[in-house]
Amino acid sequence: MFYVYVLRSRKDHRMYTGYTSDLKRRFSEHNNGGTRATKPRTPFDLLYYEAYSSQADAKLRERRLKHSAGARTALKRRLTDCLRSNHFV
Repeated sequence: MFYVYVLRSRKDHRMYTGYTSDLKRRFSEHNNGGTRATKPRTPFDLLYYEAYSSQADAKLRERRLKHSAGARTALKRRLTDCLRSNHFV
Protein backbone atom coordinates (compact mmCIF):
# COMPACT_ATOMS: atom_id res chain seq x y z
CA MET A 1 0.00 0.00 0.00
CA PHE A 2 0.99 3.61 -0.59
CA TYR A 3 -0.26 6.51 1.48
CA VAL A 4 -0.81 10.18 0.77
CA TYR A 5 -0.77 12.07 4.05
CA VAL A 6 -1.28 15.56 5.42
CA LEU A 7 0.57 16.72 8.50
CA ARG A 8 0.07 19.91 10.45
CA SER A 9 2.89 21.55 12.35
CA ARG A 10 2.15 22.34 15.99
CA LYS A 11 4.80 25.05 15.77
CA ASP A 12 3.59 27.18 12.84
CA HIS A 13 0.24 25.47 12.03
CA ARG A 14 1.22 24.99 8.37
CA MET A 15 0.35 21.80 6.55
CA TYR A 16 2.69 19.42 4.76
CA THR A 17 1.62 16.83 2.18
CA GLY A 18 3.62 13.77 1.20
CA TYR A 19 3.38 10.14 0.16
CA THR A 20 5.04 6.97 1.41
CA SER A 21 4.79 3.20 1.50
CA ASP A 22 5.24 3.14 5.30
CA LEU A 23 3.11 5.78 7.02
CA LYS A 24 4.17 5.01 10.61
CA ARG A 25 7.87 5.17 9.76
CA ARG A 26 7.49 8.36 7.71
CA PHE A 27 5.45 10.11 10.40
CA SER A 28 8.11 9.20 12.93
CA GLU A 29 10.85 10.55 10.65
CA HIS A 30 9.03 13.87 10.34
CA ASN A 31 8.56 14.19 14.10
CA ASN A 32 12.14 13.17 14.90
CA GLY A 33 13.60 15.81 12.58
CA GLY A 34 14.79 13.24 10.05
CA THR A 35 13.30 15.08 7.09
CA ARG A 36 15.12 18.18 5.89
CA ALA A 37 11.99 19.83 4.45
CA THR A 38 10.09 19.69 7.74
CA LYS A 39 12.80 19.59 10.42
CA PRO A 40 12.38 23.23 11.55
CA ARG A 41 8.60 22.79 11.92
CA THR A 42 8.43 19.79 14.28
CA PRO A 43 6.37 18.40 15.97
CA PHE A 44 3.50 17.36 13.70
CA ASP A 45 0.01 15.92 13.98
CA LEU A 46 -1.27 13.56 11.32
CA LEU A 47 -4.45 15.21 10.02
CA TYR A 48 -5.41 12.94 7.16
CA TYR A 49 -4.30 10.08 4.95
CA GLU A 50 -5.50 8.14 1.93
CA ALA A 51 -4.41 4.61 0.97
CA TYR A 52 -3.65 3.51 -2.61
CA SER A 53 -2.64 0.15 -4.01
CA SER A 54 -0.77 1.89 -6.84
CA GLN A 55 2.34 4.00 -6.28
CA ALA A 56 1.56 5.97 -9.44
CA ASP A 57 -1.90 6.89 -8.11
CA ALA A 58 -0.45 8.00 -4.77
CA LYS A 59 2.20 10.16 -6.48
CA LEU A 60 -0.42 11.74 -8.72
CA ARG A 61 -2.69 12.54 -5.76
CA GLU A 62 0.22 14.05 -3.80
CA ARG A 63 1.14 16.19 -6.80
CA ARG A 64 -2.43 17.40 -7.20
CA LEU A 65 -2.68 18.30 -3.51
CA LYS A 66 0.60 20.22 -3.69
CA HIS A 67 0.02 22.00 -7.00
CA SER A 68 -3.74 22.38 -7.47
CA ALA A 69 -5.55 25.03 -5.46
CA GLY A 70 -8.84 23.29 -6.21
CA ALA A 71 -7.64 19.96 -4.77
CA ARG A 72 -6.28 21.67 -1.63
CA THR A 73 -9.49 23.64 -1.15
CA ALA A 74 -11.63 20.51 -1.50
CA LEU A 75 -9.50 18.68 1.06
CA LYS A 76 -9.60 21.61 3.49
CA ARG A 77 -13.41 21.55 3.26
CA ARG A 78 -13.34 17.88 4.24
CA LEU A 79 -11.05 18.68 7.18
CA THR A 80 -12.94 21.74 8.45
CA ASP A 81 -13.56 20.41 11.96
CA CYS A 82 -10.02 19.25 12.66
CA LEU A 83 -8.53 22.43 11.19
CA ARG A 84 -10.58 24.49 13.64
CA SER A 85 -10.10 22.11 16.55
CA ASN A 86 -8.01 23.34 19.47
CA HIS A 87 -6.29 19.95 19.44
CA PHE A 88 -4.43 20.97 16.27
CA VAL A 89 -3.92 24.65 17.01
